[in-house]
Amino acid sequence: MAAQDARPSFAEWLAGVRTEAIARGISQATVDAALATVSEPEPTVIERDRTQAETVLSLDKYIARQLKPSVLRAARERYGKNQEVLKEVGDRYGVPPRLIVGIWGLESNFGKFSGVRPTIAALATLAWDPRRATLFRNELFDALTILDHGDVELDRMRGSWAGAMGQPQFMPSSYLKWAEDFDGDGRRDIWSSPADVFASIANFLKSNGWTAGQSWGREVKVSPEAQRRIVDEVGRRNGSCQARRDMTVALPLSEWQRLGVRTLAGRALPKQDISASLVSGGRRSFLVYPNYDALLEYNCAHAYAITVGLLADSIR
Repeated sequence: MAAQDARPSFAEWLAGVRTEAIARGISQATVDAALATVSEPEPTVIERDRTQAETVLSLDKYIARQLKPSVLRAARERYGKNQEVLKEVGDRYGVPPRLIVGIWGLESNFGKFSGVRPTIAALATLAWDPRRATLFRNELFDALTILDHGDVELDRMRGSWAGAMGQPQFMPSSYLKWAEDFDGDGRRDIWSSPADVFASIANFLKSNGWTAGQSWGREVKVSPEAQRRIVDEVGRRNGSCQARRDMTVALPLSEWQRLGVRTLAGRALPKQDISASLVSGGRRSFLVYPNYDALLEYNCAHAYAITVGLLADSIR
């Protein structure tokens, strides 16, 4: 509590942000306009940050909740409506258009909702709060940089309570690295340009290791006997996030075949020269290929990544 009481007032802290932003080369006009909209921290944002719900549903229950028939229909409809530009994006970046639609669907309900909270105010609140101050202070400066570049007007820079923006739900740092101006209008508009949204998602995946021509993975059948053998013989991966630690090391498909893993139809696994890790949860199991790691970079949770893959496959 003492450390918290020792913090400067929000107004004093904001004055320091203003000084540093200008020292970083962000224009006075941009800083004045953006920070004029921020007068005090937003209690709702801090509350949301303190009470983030952990995933308690099993993998199969989460998938069933997300992939309702209405969502599958919407994915096919939106894919068909945007097929021409999706193909152009897919050809340029080597990412399957249906996978782009899968991420688009989970992140913003196919562009219908991407958040309404002003990004600068949300990031300023989280940057002032001590829990993850350094992380969000940097994101705040990145958001001011985006405004200074003129990619979006201040009143349109809106997103989630945590500062994730636009239809792909990019944090400002991700925007600066991977957002694309695919429609060529001089702005990287992830808020309202479908072409820029799709290209930005594809550029993220390509930049984070997606290999063209390979799949993300497949659902498989693992008998109780095979599961026991896997627990005894196969180690777990290391990783900075829990999801990577909750999957096996990668083994050749021939080794999974020896361990008793089969296709959903009960047949032998394909004879491909590729390695895969096993992800299990509830009653469902999946062999995931190297491309799956690119999905985990987008959101390091198996429920998210596998649901994206299955949503993409449903379009096919």
